[in-house]
Amino acid sequence: QRQLVESGGGLVQPGGSLRLSCAASGLIFSIHYPGWYRQAPGKQRELVASLNAGGSTWYADSVKGRFTISRDNAKNTVYLQMNSLKPEDTAVYYCNARRTPITPGTQFASWGQGTQVTVSS
Repeated sequence: QRQLVESGGGLVQPGGSLRLSCAASGLIFSIHYPGWYRQAPGKQRELVASLNAGGSTWYADSVKGRFTISRDNAKNTVYLQMNSLKPEDTAVYYCNARRTPITPGTQFASWGQGTQVTVSS
């Protein structure tokens, strides 16, 4: 049974950086397409970054140029480097993956516990 465990969240001041990690068991990231999502209070979960075929990446406009998704196949872990953080980036961040590329409309039946990111002075 697949399990995804997100970590690395915390409280950071505006302009700061965090690196989130997503470790997988029962799932091999090298043959799946991963994505990072976030859900802010009172809002729907949204896709913010994904890794696609050929190593190409997709980012939501709100994070483009500030966030970077990457994968370490040896560690079976996916990362989200977040720079120049803003208060509006405050949310619970989740990762997920599937055998075909993720798009903003992709639905998943199950999620990990997520990791809280709070950007505040």
